[in-house]
Amino acid sequence: MIGLDISTRQLATALMLQEEFALRFPLVHANAEWTPFADEVFDFAISQYGAAIWCDPYRWIPEAARILRPGGRMVFETGSPLVMLCFPTDDDEAPADERLHRDYFGMHRFEWRGPSGRVEDIEFRIGHGEMIRLLRSSGFEIEDLVELQAPEADADPRAQPYIPLEWARRWPSAEAWKVRKSD
Repeated sequence: MIGLDISTRQLATALMLQEEFALRFPLVHANAEWTPFADEVFDFAISQYGAAIWCDPYRWIPEAARILRPGGRMVFETGSPLVMLCFPTDDDEAPADERLHRDYFGMHRFEWRGPSGRVEDIEFRIGHGEMIRLLRSSGFEIEDLVELQAPEADADPRAQPYIPLEWARRWPSAEAWKVRKSD
């Protein structure tokens, strides 16, 4: 097992958790778009948000295919393209609402500006058809796509301030893909 992240803060948190739970495995400071690993060395890759949101899918997905062995599996959780369409374009602090504010076709890179007007975050999303074509062209077979729905039970509405709980109970704000590299 190997942990990879471009964020030194995330790696420091991972190291702290390794020490707390007596876990030992390498932590690598690298970008998932260009990993330092040889071809076909892993049987499984997982990204819970991470690369699946913060890296360009046209780079990280082919890179994941490169480092997975034939038959290797990958699971990744990302934000739904639908939620991205429902963020107002005139206020980067506003939560998702019930209107479509952005174009579905051609979506790819989204920049979020802070109070100073500078870009503070960059996220990536592509539509489902484009994701399917990208996964298949990278050598993956799609095993499942699970569109996640917020639970009815006592969820903390502050857990995700940009996606209102009622919104996430009606529409998927996140999704999990399960794919396998073709033999």
